[in-house]
Amino acid sequence: MSVAALFGLFAFLMLIGTPLAVALGASTFLTLVSFTQLSPIEISSMIFEKVESYSLMAIPMFILAGSLLSKGSSARRIIEFAKSMVGHFPGGLPMAAIFASIIFAAVSGSSPATVVAIGSIMFGAIEEAGYPKRYAIGTVATAGSLGILIPPSIVMIVYGVTAEQSIGKLFIAGIVPGLMIGAMMMAVTYIGARRLGFKRTEPEPWRVRLKKMREASWALMTILIVIGGIYGGIFTPTEAAAVAAVWGFFVSMFIYRDIPWRDLPRVFLDAAKTSAMIMFIIANAMLFAHFLTLENVPRMITEWLIGMHVGPILFLLFVNILLFFAGDFMEPSAIIMIMVPLLLPVAIALGIDPIHFGIVVTINMELGMITPPIGLNLFVTSGITGVSLKDVIVYSLPWSLTILVGLLLVTYIPQIALWLPNMMYGH
Repeated sequence: MSVAALFGLFAFLMLIGTPLAVALGASTFLTLVSFTQLSPIEISSMIFEKVESYSLMAIPMFILAGSLLSKGSSARRIIEFAKSMVGHFPGGLPMAAIFASIIFAAVSGSSPATVVAIGSIMFGAIEEAGYPKRYAIGTVATAGSLGILIPPSIVMIVYGVTAEQSIGKLFIAGIVPGLMIGAMMMAVTYIGARRLGFKRTEPEPWRVRLKKMREASWALMTILIVIGGIYGGIFTPTEAAAVAAVWGFFVSMFIYRDIPWRDLPRVFLDAAKTSAMIMFIIANAMLFAHFLTLENVPRMITEWLIGMHVGPILFLLFVNILLFFAGDFMEPSAIIMIMVPLLLPVAIALGIDPIHFGIVVTINMELGMITPPIGLNLFVTSGITGVSLKDVIVYSLPWSLTILVGLLLVTYIPQIALWLPNMMYGH
């Protein structure tokens, strides 16, 4: 009865247009007050306890690092380097947008930030080069979604905290799937451009490529500092986030000098707003998940599915369908906080590695960013290009389907995700 009341109240609040975080918190608060002996003060203190996590401290730091680098010239320098490397292929400029998104994703850890930073520069350039508008839109909207798969990733941090898994292992497990899906998207772009009649041009001389790389090297160093620092045992993912924020400040203010001091408060305020929004959603979603655990819902679902003799193949298909539809309507952090405590016990009982499961969940969240009606990347792309949301959705389809194929490959070939962490950490 209490679980039915919780979901019923949550559905009602969502239907009348209540913001997601408020709907999660209000439905759980009212259900706890009505069906348990907990006082409102105890419930309020639980909300704060849920976000008192050392690992969650990484989220505002990575957001700040991404904000500092995306507001300056780091994105432009990364794009110039990407263009020098792949711009001579048929479909070179759209491919450069994807390549630059892969690099910037490893700098910012944020999908919308990647769309804004890369898309605001590349959209006009791709169109001016004679490519159809759908190429500019499709690559900008979908390539940015790699920001939550290629480490560092805010979504992976949330999963690691929820599932009590190593964030370092999750980061390393996202590298091969992220590069694979990025390469698949570039291949689709290349094939399409050849069919449209675009020809290969002369590649940039290596001295020019090295010059572009040197110009972008300070921004690219962020990747080396974060990933190298974590896997070199120098600092934890949370400490890496703090180092990335300090490095982003140093590069933007003293090396590139492309953010005026008067604009710095606005950069910090933007990062604070985004962090507050995500942390508020996480706090309420964790309270929601806590109530489900109190009511033994995860154990009941596990027993029911095992009793139905559902195997790993069918279960993973069910998970992908469920998360795909959830991603259409909810924010990734909330989905993970609610769904993972319910689904992970079943996955473990069926012998599915929790790190592999985390990568499957993350790619589903990636798809959710580019599918209607809530897909944030679609709205961001529409905003920076002035193209209608309906057209953005249609233009993105070839690349969205490519990510879907990548999801199926990672789902049913676990070693794509597990090979690198197993090699580094052992089985």
